[in-house]
Amino acid sequence: MNKHVGLKGLALHRAAGLAWKIFQAINRRIPEGKPVKPSWAPAPLIKSRERDYPTLGFPRETDSLCPKCVFETRKEVLGGKINLEDLDSGHYAEIKSQIAAEDGKIVIRKTCPKHGRFEDILSIDPEFSRLQEKRFFGRDFRSEEDELIHRHGTSNIKYGRGSVLNIDLTNRCNMMCHPCFADANQVGFVHELPLEDIKKILDDSLTFKPRRVAQVQFSGGEPTISPHFLEACRYARDLGYTGIQAATNGVRFALEPEFAYQAREAGLNLVYFQLDGVTNEANKHRHIPNLFDVKLQAMENLAAADIWITPVTTVVNGLNTDQIGPLMQFIIDNCDKMDAISFQPISFTGRDEEVTDEQRHAQRYTTAHLAWELHRWSRGEIDPYRDWYPLGAGAPLTMLADHVGDPADKFGGMCVSCHPDCGSCVYIVANKKTKVWAPFTKFFNLEQFIKDVMVITDSARGKRSTMAQVALSLARNFDERQSPDGFDLSELVRLIQHQFHGSITDGQRPPQKDWTLIWAGGMWFQDLWTYDFRRTEMCCVPYGTQEGEISFCAYNTGMGWRQIIESKHRNAKTADWYREKGRHRIYSGDRPIQLNVHAPSIRVPAVKSGGYCAMCMEKSVASSGVPGGGAAVAPPAEKKEPEPVGV
Repeated sequence: MNKHVGLKGLALHRAAGLAWKIFQAINRRIPEGKPVKPSWAPAPLIKSRERDYPTLGFPRETDSLCPKCVFETRKEVLGGKINLEDLDSGHYAEIKSQIAAEDGKIVIRKTCPKHGRFEDILSIDPEFSRLQEKRFFGRDFRSEEDELIHRHGTSNIKYGRGSVLNIDLTNRCNMMCHPCFADANQVGFVHELPLEDIKKILDDSLTFKPRRVAQVQFSGGEPTISPHFLEACRYARDLGYTGIQAATNGVRFALEPEFAYQAREAGLNLVYFQLDGVTNEANKHRHIPNLFDVKLQAMENLAAADIWITPVTTVVNGLNTDQIGPLMQFIIDNCDKMDAISFQPISFTGRDEEVTDEQRHAQRYTTAHLAWELHRWSRGEIDPYRDWYPLGAGAPLTMLADHVGDPADKFGGMCVSCHPDCGSCVYIVANKKTKVWAPFTKFFNLEQFIKDVMVITDSARGKRSTMAQVALSLARNFDERQSPDGFDLSELVRLIQHQFHGSITDGQRPPQKDWTLIWAGGMWFQDLWTYDFRRTEMCCVPYGTQEGEISFCAYNTGMGWRQIIESKHRNAKTADWYREKGRHRIYSGDRPIQLNVHAPSIRVPAVKSGGYCAMCMEKSVASSGVPGGGAAVAPPAEKKEPEPVGV
């Protein structure tokens, strides 16, 4: 809590609130302005009342898949008994499912006439899930001029400009581990995109509207072992993509320091960096005993080359859940090199698709699990109800950027408009020097700010009037009394300017000072037991493939588009590939990787065996009376904290 708030700050907060009310009283008397139609959009910018929504709330019915019918249908497609045209137009393996709140959980269940009943959980906290759906701001534009890009039957993407375009460069990998939704190295053939196909996928990505945000992520397998990785980065940059990313295990960056500089020169500015924990022990299931040491060296080399790092953690219940808190501390301790972390609860697909029901139920982890885990780690400072929002919580800044931007801009802004059940996030502010931090929504009313933005953009008053209203909204929603010491309104404005600029031209943001905004997200991809077509049609992280663009979940799960496309466009059987091109190095077999240097600047939090004591955390929270030692918003009196693990 900021103990040095003066009367000036409090007076400004109250004056802004009064000025906002007066401004809007006048604003409501004047007819709304006409929204602009940017070149990247299929229609004028959407007003809030024009946005539509998927069916939300509990109970509800949706369209899903029978896991066993999927296996049977996929086998027939791969065997040539069902062609792609029939698969696109048919409704193979589709069944209805029911989503309901029962016994303190959100469950999904479905019954196949042939294979019987399937059931799983979507959340361990119905109130948390209701809040996420309530805070969803609505769908983005519906796609147009996309018939040659989106042609995948019920799995078609129907809405949105996308936030990141994924392109798998190869299904080869230099590791062999679980979990692996790509099933890299083990399908019996090599699927590796030639450069001309990479260029065509990137070219095609700009042929429909709304034109996507200017971000592309190269993935795999391990994308850095593709011979075309650097040239792919260059081509994307030359095409106009400003956010150029790689989803990587980091091994090549650790072993070849110069490769990081080559990648940065080619345009790479961010890596989605696989990391399961902050010790070698926490990463040993990847079958390299010194893997965390390797990760540290990779991060050191990437940071030296000015490539930002977003750790990505696959969370498996009972395997690495004790690392969630330490990983969060790791981000805070190194917030001068990384400003985000993506926790991804396990999706049972790829190498893990044929899991037993017993193992699936034991290892299932949800976004609500994650919210309560960070609540415990933070001793109640991060509140599951106050601080968590759908993944698109930053979209209001994009809405503003769209309204004040140049209508001739080639790309739209970052708009994560995926289904609210796809994941949630929390924002925290952290000081790069002192490492002091606090949840952003502890001192800033984000929910009201989003409502204010809708009022501002709906009225469409022009740039000067828009920015004046934004300034009033920021001031009236900021409570300096709850902010950390040294964080005042000027720091808030500086952070918002940083994020606002990034929503227009990501990858080229202005420099920050001492404070930074950290995004911690829970991105929960679907598997066959949790599948919901309402989510796939709103996907904002699609795959660009040789058969068009496909929802992330439909590609990796669903009918198995990954297996179908990789098999159809395979380069060679693995044995033939090895004979012609030689074997690539695979690090596995519980053998350490030899490193030449040690990473000196990445800070690693001290972690005892087991990560931290959850019971001690719970006692600490309980003794304070309310989460956060009295500063945070307490849950409803009748609400009990759900069990942190298990089904």
